[in-house]
Amino acid sequence: MAGNDIDFVWLGEDLGTQHSPLIGLDLFREHIRPRHQRYVDLAKEFDKPVMIHSGSSSWAYDDFIEMGIDAVDTLQPEATDMSPTCMKRRFGDHLAFHGCVSTAGPVASGSVPVVDVCRQTLETMMPGSGYCFAPTHQLQDNSPTQNVVAMYDAVHRYGLYGESL
Repeated sequence: MAGNDIDFVWLGEDLGTQHSPLIGLDLFREHIRPRHQRYVDLAKEFDKPVMIHSGSSSWAYDDFIEMGIDAVDTLQPEATDMSPTCMKRRFGDHLAFHGCVSTAGPVASGSVPVVDVCRQTLETMMPGSGYCFAPTHQLQDNSPTQNVVAMYDAVHRYGLYGESL
């Protein structure tokens, strides 16, 4: 078996669009949760964390926590009910978060200084640990190189645990 060669289990899923669920909670619990639970249980047998990818799915986060899911990928700030402040406040003691830097926002357009947005995201998401800085999606070819560099410079400057923001 792969055993120690696996770092974590990632469940690729889309339970929601940017604005609404794709499936109701009852159907999720009846059809999807039991299947995902088998993967979570297997991961936990090997003491591996589990991360799930999903759209606007905060309606299922309590279930994710009950199932033993450790992290959510990708936190998309412009999606309905997915604001970083709300997610951190409501679920930050139970779930880690990956993402949160919009590829449709300042990184792509540069309309707001990228460094300011990244620093604000880090200040919101880092306290108490459980945050992995990342864009919400692959960086697109419309993202100016200087904005991408500024994003990574900001995380190097402000995103170290144990350092003051």
